[in-house]
Amino acid sequence: MTSPTDTTTTTGLPRDPYNLVVLDMAGTTVADGGLVEQAFAAAAQRLSVRPGSDEHARQLAYVRATMGESKISVFRYLFGDEERAQYANTAFEEAYGELVDGGRIAPLPGAREAVERLAADGRTVVLTTGFARSTQDAILAALGWQDLVPLTLCPADAGGRGRPFPDMVLAAFLRTGAVADVRRTVVAGDTSYDMLSGVRSGAGIVAGVLTGAHDQDQLTRHGATHVLASVAELPDLIARAEADERPDLIARAEA
Repeated sequence: MTSPTDTTTTTGLPRDPYNLVVLDMAGTTVADGGLVEQAFAAAAQRLSVRPGSDEHARQLAYVRATMGESKISVFRYLFGDEERAQYANTAFEEAYGELVDGGRIAPLPGAREAVERLAADGRTVVLTTGFARSTQDAILAALGWQDLVPLTLCPADAGGRGRPFPDMVLAAFLRTGAVADVRRTVVAGDTSYDMLSGVRSGAGIVAGVLTGAHDQDQLTRHGATHVLASVAELPDLIARAEADERPDLIARAEA
């Protein structure tokens, strides 16, 4: 029986390529310039949480700490009962959507090129988010990314549980059929919750990027197998990982 670190199958043949790549959006492929915090402030104000108050500071600190988590889960924690949480979430999504429509987001440098290269290398790329579907669609439309990848997922598409649960990664695995073994999946994101989601799914590469919410220490502590300056470095990382599993190819290239 093979272990997660084995590089060959029971037949002695090399493992399949890392042909499923699951990428986070905001902070990983998309620069939103702190729009999450701005949209949160608008939502909190609707629930009579005064900006500058101790309660607002406490809630904002929690929002920052849980970047990457499903937003409705964050609001359930902050506001307690379901009705208030749903109200806050709706306000947040509306505020974020207005900011997106106002041209306040952009692709991170090299992100689109990285996705296109991954696809050219024969890999299936899936974009995921902790936002609601309507917000995710607004971001994709604002960037002109509606047809960039074959599948995009939000928590509702995976049964309702967002990160740090592994559900979106596993939904990508099941829906695409891009790999036969979940260990041949790559997960990349900018938050500790992205890392936890990747680890819990069984992904073979869990890459943290330093273009978003959390630093190298946070990413590593929560399971990152690699930490990159940006998602632009991901195609080369995957290619190197595959080459390291095939010493015969390295020898041939050096001959």
